[in-house]
Amino acid sequence: MRILYFTRDYTPHDHRFLSALAKAGQQVYYLRLENRGHSQEDRALPGEVEQVQWAGGDGQASLKDGPRMLFDLKRVLRRIQPDLVQSGPLQTAAFLVALSGYHPLVSMSWGYDLLFDAHRSKAWEWATRYTLRHSAAMVGDCQTIRQLAIGHGMPDERIVTFPWGVDLSQFKPAGEASSKRIFENESGQEAFVVLSTRTWEPLYGVDILAQAFARVAHDRPQMRLVMLGNGSLAPRLRAIFQGGQVLEQVVFPGQISQDDLPRYYQSADVYLSASHSDGTSISLLEAMACGCPVLLSDIPGNREWITPGEQGWLFPDGSVDGLARALEQAYDARQDLPRMGRAARLLAEQRADWETNFQELFRAYRIALPGKRL
Repeated sequence: MRILYFTRDYTPHDHRFLSALAKAGQQVYYLRLENRGHSQEDRALPGEVEQVQWAGGDGQASLKDGPRMLFDLKRVLRRIQPDLVQSGPLQTAAFLVALSGYHPLVSMSWGYDLLFDAHRSKAWEWATRYTLRHSAAMVGDCQTIRQLAIGHGMPDERIVTFPWGVDLSQFKPAGEASSKRIFENESGQEAFVVLSTRTWEPLYGVDILAQAFARVAHDRPQMRLVMLGNGSLAPRLRAIFQGGQVLEQVVFPGQISQDDLPRYYQSADVYLSASHSDGTSISLLEAMACGCPVLLSDIPGNREWITPGEQGWLFPDGSVDGLARALEQAYDARQDLPRMGRAARLLAEQRADWETNFQELFRAYRIALPGKRL
C-alpha cells in the first residue's frame, strides 16, 4: 500500500510512525510542512521512506504560503497517487489535504491542535471542523481528544483512539548493575532529583515549576532539578532560580539524544510536568516505563493515566502552592518511591507498549479503506 505521511515537522513521533509503517511493508512517502529549526529528532529518516521534495519543508510556514503549498500538494498527490494520506496536525498539514479534495484522508490529532489551536479563533475552529468533515478516519491518543473531536463534528465510529506508547525495551528501569544516581550534592551524598523534559515555553508551565522548586528547594540542599531542553522562557527561569537562591541546585544538560534520554529518567527520583495542556504525553509514558514516579498537573489527559498515591501525584494546574506541596510530599515520601516506580512501570507495560498500540493505526486505515486488504 502506498501511504503519504504528511506532517508538520520531523519529531521522534514521526520517526517512530515512519519506521513502523516501513517495517510493516508499506510503501511510505514523507512530506514535511515546515522546518522550524529546532527538531528534537536527531535520527535520520528511515532508509525505506522516500522524502518528497515540494514547495514546503524548508523553513517556517505561514498563512501566505498556503495557496502556493496547496497548488504543489495537488501536484505531489497526482504524482504519487497514494492509497491514503495520513496527516496532522488538523489545522495545518491535514487541512491542506482536505482543501486539496483528496480522499481518503486519515487525520491525526497531535493533541494541541484540539486542546489549544481549535479555540484560537473562529477561523481556526472552522478549519478544524472542515478537516474533520473531510476525514475518512481520525487517530487520537486519548479519550479527551476523542471527545473534543466528536464535539467538532467527527463521527465517533470513525475515531480510533490509542496511546502512541513507547519502546519498552529502550525505556526501562535501570538494571541492578547500573548506577541509579548520576547526580550528587556538594557533600557527595545522593541528591533528590526532579526531572523536567518539557520545552521551556508558557504552554508547559515551566515558570510554575521554577517558582515551586525555588520555594521548596531553598531549605532542602539535597534537591536537584534537571531541566532538559531549552526555550523562550530561559531568561525568566534563570531569574526565578537566581532570585530564589537555588540556581546552583539546577542542572541544564541542554538538548540530549534519544539514546541518552532513558538514563535521565532512570536517574531521577520523580518526573515533573506542569503542562497546562496535554493529550497522552509521550514523556510521561517514557518516565513511567523507566520506573520513575510522576508529579503532574491535574488536567484531563493526565487523569487518564495517574491514580494519586499509586504512580505519583497530581497538583492543581497553574498553582505554585499546589506544586510546592506536591514536591514536599514527594520529598517526604522517598522511601515509598520505589513502590510507585514499580506501579508506573506496570501501567506502562499494560497500556503504553508501542509495538502493541501501533497496530491500532491499521484499524483507522481499514475504516478509511473498507474492503481493502492491509
